[in-house]
Amino acid sequence: RPRVARHFRRVPGWPDDVAESELLLLLLPPRARADEHEHTYIEKEEVVLWMNTVGPYHNRQETYKYFSLPFCVGSKKSISHYHETLGEALQGVELEFSGLDIKFKDDVMPATYCEIDLDKDKRDAFVYAIKNHYWYQMYIDDLPIWVGIVGEADENGEDYYLWTYKKLEIGFNGNRIVDVNLTSEGKVKLVPNTKIQMSYSVKWKKSDVKFEDRFDKYLDPSFFQHRIHWFSIFNSFMMVIFLVGLVSMILMRTLRKDYARYSKEEEMDDMDRDLGDEYGWKQVHGDVFRPSSHPLIFSSLVGSGCQIFAVSLIVIIVAMIEDLYTERGSMLSTAIFVYAATSPVNGYFGGSLYARQGGNMKCKRTFIWAYLVWAPAMCTGAAFFLSFLSKRFLALLCLAFNLQVAVCCICFFVILPLNLVGTILGRNLSGQPNFPCRVNAVPRPIPEKKWFMEPAVIVCLGGILPFGSIFIEMYFIFTSFWAYKIYYVYGFMMLVLVILCIVTVCVTIVCTYFLLNAEDYRWQWTSFLSAASTAIYVYMYSFYYYFFKTKMYGLFQTSFYFGYMAVFSTALGIMCGAIGYMGTSAFVRKIYTNVKID
Repeated sequence: RPRVARHFRRVPGWPDDVAESELLLLLLPPRARADEHEHTYIEKEEVVLWMNTVGPYHNRQETYKYFSLPFCVGSKKSISHYHETLGEALQGVELEFSGLDIKFKDDVMPATYCEIDLDKDKRDAFVYAIKNHYWYQMYIDDLPIWVGIVGEADENGEDYYLWTYKKLEIGFNGNRIVDVNLTSEGKVKLVPNTKIQMSYSVKWKKSDVKFEDRFDKYLDPSFFQHRIHWFSIFNSFMMVIFLVGLVSMILMRTLRKDYARYSKEEEMDDMDRDLGDEYGWKQVHGDVFRPSSHPLIFSSLVGSGCQIFAVSLIVIIVAMIEDLYTERGSMLSTAIFVYAATSPVNGYFGGSLYARQGGNMKCKRTFIWAYLVWAPAMCTGAAFFLSFLSKRFLALLCLAFNLQVAVCCICFFVILPLNLVGTILGRNLSGQPNFPCRVNAVPRPIPEKKWFMEPAVIVCLGGILPFGSIFIEMYFIFTSFWAYKIYYVYGFMMLVLVILCIVTVCVTIVCTYFLLNAEDYRWQWTSFLSAASTAIYVYMYSFYYYFFKTKMYGLFQTSFYFGYMAVFSTALGIMCGAIGYMGTSAFVRKIYTNVKID
């Protein structure tokens, strides 16, 4: 019985002393009342208007509770609301009952629902909000309303006015709500020590919009399906064809000549071979499969990159199948679930690579290091720091203590064990070194080479082409996250992801071939970092986007922007680095398998 009462949401208008037997009867199908969770209503049934957040228009992430401004509440009793998903809570959604009396298909003529006793402090709060272009967001039946402006100033900036009248027009199709429009009217001058009446009206109208298509009005096809977007995809696709053809033609012709030269050298006697001019990638066959420096960190990064790629691929596929943008926080909740579920991928690839490189540390220390590379150190750490900053500014993105505990529990009781399982499987199934060449006991000295063959130069130049294939898509992704656009063209994102993978692998293969041909066997970190350097260019592009494409301001929004862009760029870099290394590793293994080595 207590469990039933705990999960029951009290509806305004019901007496507080309703017996539990009556509640159980109300839960029976013949008498059950529909609500916003079912998205079906009966005539005269209550429709809840939720007030979500208020904040500066140019700072989308700087949001506060709606009633942090001295707005008044309607006469109806409040409805308790709890975050239903982790993603909803992490995104700073804070729904509060407006108190407005709205019933399905029941028109409401203009009526006053509350009165604001405007003293000096309240006026100053409203003036500050108007100066900073504060706007508020509401929800009806999970449909967002984004056009609520607090007020406006006159041309001279001396007098300030508050919008006091909310005119709601709600469209319905059958027993479902399919459209909501808000018009703010009733401009009233803010004068201290006066009373301001807040009013509203509701007009219901029949609509031909299908329930499945009710979110189409929030999409912007003219922006996301613009010819520039199509041209960028075509341009990136042509870049892929060019790179694949170039790599295939140059490397195959070059490798064929190398194989012919090495076969000719095999037919020489020892004196002729000693007098010959030996050079090229074959000379480092005894060191090319030598373990990389800092193998624990390297294998951890590769494992994390493989997991991030798996998460990106799965989430994009799910978003292509399901319209995740129709539910608050569903995209973030899906990403968190998929990230936790794919933790064995991290452990498998990272653990197997570390074992092949001769790692012999205890599993406990190995796993702790592997775990601390990405998830807690970067993502959770940055989120908690920005949450602390949000608390300083009293913003809604501040994570509550119970939410921080929930995130930590996911990390330590879900991600950690699954990562350990993957590590054990990786060590046992593919942890045996099966290199085509033996590793020499003594490392071969690396000869001097031209400056543009140095690993540092290769790393800096390696990310230019991968960034060039995705930077247009970065603009659309940034705009959907930092501005008021809903990203829905996940087919484009899937194409861009495939193009990014192909370009990254081609570039790292070419860079590695030049490095090995210069008889430098330090290709593991070079291939990883040359692909990961894409993140540097993405982060540099975020500076351009901040200063030239947005009007953000303030310490909080600036810290939030560059903090999360650093997390995003790091994740992208780790993913690209892992993709580049995996492709290059297959290439190196292939070329050394096809050459005769004594």
